[in-house]
Amino acid sequence: MNVAELRADTPGCAYRVHFNNAGAALMPVPVIEAVRAHLELESTIGGYEAEAQAQDAIHASRAAVGELIGAAPDRIALLEHATAAFSAALSSVPLGRGDVLVTTRDDYASNQIQYLSLARRFGIEVVRAPDAPEGGVDLMAMEEIIHRRRPKLVAVTHAPTSSGLLQDVCAIGAMCRPRDVLYLVDACQSVGQMPLDVEAIGCDFLAATARKYLRGPRGVGFLYVSDRALDDGLEPLFIDMWGADWIEGDLYQPAPDARRFETWEFAWALVLGMGAAARYATAVGLEPIRNRARGLAGTLRERLAAVPGLRVLDRGRELGATVSVAIEGKDPRELVRELRRRSINTSAQERVYAVLDYDAKGVEGSLRISPHYYNLESEIDTLLGALEEILAD
Repeated sequence: MNVAELRADTPGCAYRVHFNNAGAALMPVPVIEAVRAHLELESTIGGYEAEAQAQDAIHASRAAVGELIGAAPDRIALLEHATAAFSAALSSVPLGRGDVLVTTRDDYASNQIQYLSLARRFGIEVVRAPDAPEGGVDLMAMEEIIHRRRPKLVAVTHAPTSSGLLQDVCAIGAMCRPRDVLYLVDACQSVGQMPLDVEAIGCDFLAATARKYLRGPRGVGFLYVSDRALDDGLEPLFIDMWGADWIEGDLYQPAPDARRFETWEFAWALVLGMGAAARYATAVGLEPIRNRARGLAGTLRERLAAVPGLRVLDRGRELGATVSVAIEGKDPRELVRELRRRSINTSAQERVYAVLDYDAKGVEGSLRISPHYYNLESEIDTLLGALEEILAD
């Protein structure tokens, strides 16, 4: 991996030390150009006409996203973001009073809220598997719950937003498949950060966004839909005229593939940008990306742990590229502002983003630092120097 070339391909590196890749990564030139070119085409020939002219490129983007996770193009639905993708999948499962949904204590806040909304409105039971002592879901407890409670759906966030934890989604998939339990994975924070294969995971749905470690534009994401989910006739609750044909007064026909989860109105420039980002990640190589990003994160954890007053919060058998740290007596939001004044990007996590996780750790939030493969070891020095300066004030 030639980091210097990759940084030259990333205009933002000239202006910022960017450790907010778990929020929105810096886009490389091919992504920027893909978005810009389509917007310029729309401005010259019209939006509908530009979409018609870009059909081959749109299909290529769908195929590039599918290749990223080991899926056929027609098993990829294009959506506005990961939450839209996750919600569409969740709404397709016919949950009713008494049905059980099994999840973890570390699932993303929006997902947890949706589970609770389903419980309130439809009377489903939400069961959270307990954590293991070392962090992350207790796999033995998860399997026992799945075996004993026979849930209609298991939903798991692969990489939580609040820490560097990586859940063993493949092991959970191996529990669901033989029991014919539907399985939904939120891969918002892991797509683009590491190799993923939906067959190895064994999921029926996988939701993700473009803007994070994939390095695509904001405002676009995707949903993988398995053959089993399609064969079972699953479709989003509020299906759109793009995802279905109205063929008789009281009859509609859903699309035969994952497009049934899509809606008609879309920012096609962003889709083309996501396709460019998927091709870029594939060209760089997901294994080298994973190894470098995790290496930088590991260095960060070691060095942060040595600073008095700092507490690294990441726990689990496997950790990814997101580093979460609590700093005694400091509001994470103020730290983010102070670091931005020094041209260093991070993000703040508040208790409401991860109530169960942060309550268990006894903190009100954290400073989230998320390096990626184009970051430099010297940028870690810059960050640590800035934190020491802020803490000394």
